[in-house]
Amino acid sequence: MKKKALAILMTGVIAVGLAACGGSSSSSSGTASTGSKASSTPSGSTTSLRLVNGKIEVDAQLKELAKAYETKTGVHVEIESMGGGVDIQGALKNYNQADNMPDIFVNGGSSDFKNWDGLLADMSSEAWVSDTDAAYKDADGKVIGFPYTTEAIGLAYNADILSKAGIDPAKLTSPAALKEAFETLDSKKDELGLTAVIGYCAEPVNLYWSTGNHIFGTYEDAGLKRDDTTYYDLLTKGEIDTERFTKFAEMVDLFNKYSDPSLLVSGTYDQQILNFSSGKYAFVTQGSWIGATMTADDKEQYEAAGSFKVGMAPYCFDDGIDTIQTNSPSWWAVWNGKNADAAKAFLAWCATDEGQEILVKKAGFVSPFKSCKYIADDPFAQTIADYVAAGKTSAWHWLDNKEGLAQQYLGQVFADFAAGKLAKVDDFVKTIAQQVKACYNS
Repeated sequence: MKKKALAILMTGVIAVGLAACGGSSSSSSGTASTGSKASSTPSGSTTSLRLVNGKIEVDAQLKELAKAYETKTGVHVEIESMGGGVDIQGALKNYNQADNMPDIFVNGGSSDFKNWDGLLADMSSEAWVSDTDAAYKDADGKVIGFPYTTEAIGLAYNADILSKAGIDPAKLTSPAALKEAFETLDSKKDELGLTAVIGYCAEPVNLYWSTGNHIFGTYEDAGLKRDDTTYYDLLTKGEIDTERFTKFAEMVDLFNKYSDPSLLVSGTYDQQILNFSSGKYAFVTQGSWIGATMTADDKEQYEAAGSFKVGMAPYCFDDGIDTIQTNSPSWWAVWNGKNADAAKAFLAWCATDEGQEILVKKAGFVSPFKSCKYIADDPFAQTIADYVAAGKTSAWHWLDNKEGLAQQYLGQVFADFAAGKLAKVDDFVKTIAQQVKACYNS
């Protein structure tokens, strides 16, 4: 992922990541005014809006979206992108204190939305609401979050490498099958041109969100029906299910053993995805959002590796787990200020055919809108569609985990396990249990 300059200096912003996306940089630039002001611009609105985006990997595509809207309406939309190295909620709080809030900004779940309780525009009456099941609603049932994409978390794989190794990914639904596949791939690394079987990174400062949110979240939801909150509910009491988590920990132990040692505890997101795009790993512990990076920033390396087909296997730490986790990773909320109507009009346009064509075909998003006729030209789009069609998806309850759980409590434990500071699976399980209790009792 190409590094981009942070155009606005933010006092007090620390180097941490947004939960559902990768990246490590931030950029801010808008589009040049190319159209005349249209009569459809909401009454009382200005001709300039500002959107804080949490997915740095689609910064260019969102600027293209903004340019198309400006050409159509005359309303300028400034795209300010923040990646995995920025505490977005912290930045937004600083903006609020400086009376500099964006008109539209990203929120990644209930803990984020709670920061803005009573300050967001109600979008319940917008036409797009009836076209999706993914709108974010507050406790009173009001729609306060616009879903702009659907993402998936699964054990991403290089299908070409698995095929060459004689491994059928459809059979990866048990710990034994996963272990056998890893052993087979490890024995054929030289033959297959692999650096390591899996690109797993437990670096705790900038990638805590990968281990402490996404991977830990599979413990909460893998294999469950979408409305099953058994392990999430237990977590809210400050507890984990020891039996289930021990099986999960054994899978993490497998990742530790077969990961690239140069990546395991000190690598970066960019390195992780670049090496997978280059065909150096058979598996990688990131979600469907990496498709945009593979076909853009890493395009040259991906093409050199044969533009291989990809897929996703379940995080099958227990027998019979056959789902991947899908959800809207985050939502765009509208600040209830003077530009609220103009902001809602922009989002309404994003849900139309014209907006969806750009978001799906250019940004590679999987549309959350039922009427959308476009299929993303993204390596993982078909995989998500297949799992959804088969009814083999689980939810993302980690979005509602207590704020700070991943960053302040779990990320370091995953890193210590990877580094061997926690020598045994039982040590990892006990330490996670202690950290969960400490977090929820704080």
